[in-house]
Amino acid sequence: MIASPAARHRMPVAVGVCLLSFTVFWAAQRAAHVSMIDLMVYRAEGAAVRAGGDLYALRATAARLPTTYPPFAALLFTPLPLLDTALLRPLATAGNLALLVVFVRLSLKLVGHTRVETAWWLSAPAVWCEPVWTTLRYGQINLLLAVLVLWDLTRRPADGYDRWTGVGLGLAAAVKLTPALFPVYLLVTGLVARLAGGHGGPWLRHARGAAVTFAGATLLAAAVLPYDSWRFWTDMVFRPSRAGHAEETANQALRGLLARFLHTPDPGVLWAACAAVVAVLGLAVAVRAELRGQRAWAVCSCAVTALLISPVSWTHHWVWCVPLVLLLWTRRRRAAALGTLLVFCSYAPWWVPHGKGRPELHLPCGALALSAAYGATGALFLALARTSLPRSGGEVRVRP
Repeated sequence: MIASPAARHRMPVAVGVCLLSFTVFWAAQRAAHVSMIDLMVYRAEGAAVRAGGDLYALRATAARLPTTYPPFAALLFTPLPLLDTALLRPLATAGNLALLVVFVRLSLKLVGHTRVETAWWLSAPAVWCEPVWTTLRYGQINLLLAVLVLWDLTRRPADGYDRWTGVGLGLAAAVKLTPALFPVYLLVTGLVARLAGGHGGPWLRHARGAAVTFAGATLLAAAVLPYDSWRFWTDMVFRPSRAGHAEETANQALRGLLARFLHTPDPGVLWAACAAVVAVLGLAVAVRAELRGQRAWAVCSCAVTALLISPVSWTHHWVWCVPLVLLLWTRRRRAAALGTLLVFCSYAPWWVPHGKGRPELHLPCGALALSAAYGATGALFLALARTSLPRSGGEVRVRP
């Protein structure tokens, strides 16, 4: 079929608008003198590995930030010290902007939208939402991990399975543990399908591929960095406080919300109990959606659940707001979509007192509500997802 003249012109216009938005964004970040502090931590981790240093004794940048990711991530960072920081910063920004376009494209694919130029149109405003802005401001890897996850979960091999199935999920989980909930949701879906008398093979094979990839990456890191691997998996992984104070307003995980609302730096057992309940309920929504052929609802529900139950989910981890908004809009939940968009473009968590002196432990009611903006939106999304699923006659559907 020959495209119409209007169709042929849509793509260049969409690309031009997106690049213009990106250019203005880049200029705004330069004017704000962003430090890209997390990128500098990654660079220091790569240098520590190359020098044979103690990875988890590292304190990088003037803020003396520690290493918090698994050792496999540090292996991936080893090329970074080869680049001067003056070159590394613009390269990281350009890479993240390219990843944003891919992420939006995969999000559209997830919700069933196939028009390619739409990804360019939507990437233009998406770069200005707070999680994306902050990801680029810090030089974070959130978009890379989200792309790995969505690439894996939106692929459709001819037979439902090939050698790449699960690789994206496994690599994402090996770099940062939060995405590990996605293979769990696939595993539970497969087991429930079998118990219901259906065929759970595709989900179980997908989960197995992710587990094998995760194990391979982790064992590779253990072979190269045995001491650091031992320290991480026996000690550091159990110390969420290394990433920062639980009550920091940037922490939009359930643990952060409880710390601020209870005015305590450590919500302890209460958080563990609440996180367990949210994990069960969130996974139940994701599994139910998957079994009813609603993969978009399943993936977004799993992402939100992972962000809520993680000990720390900084605002920039919530780049998953992009597929959330697209899903709500395409499923005719327009008011919910606009509300979600408003929350993540409002920069609300930064309106409350924060910084030195730990003022988040003494917030008044109004500030407490603002400080819970992302976490509360995630919880409301899970409730809406549960009520938005189509009624089922009890059958189990195997995804194509």
